[in-house]
Amino acid sequence: MSSINISLPESMKVFVEEQVAQGGYGSVSEYLQELITQDQKRKMQEHIEELLIAGLESGEAIEVNDQWWQQKRTYLINQLHQEK
Repeated sequence: MSSINISLPESMKVFVEEQVAQGGYGSVSEYLQELITQDQKRKMQEHIEELLIAGLESGEAIEVNDQWWQQKRTYLINQLHQEK
């Protein structure tokens, strides 16, 4: 595991130490890792929402039913066989 040194104002250092003590974290590192993990998840969720919105705005809606999925599977299988 790599390490990073950071500088914090005293008030932030005190806050982080309080969060570690109150949140049941074993160390400041665990607390910061949790914050970073939460931020990564939030950014991924935002990206997924952007993709969903782009999909919704990409054109006319189509009905996706069993027949559509079967055609899609057949098309993709054929594409795979053509690549070989």
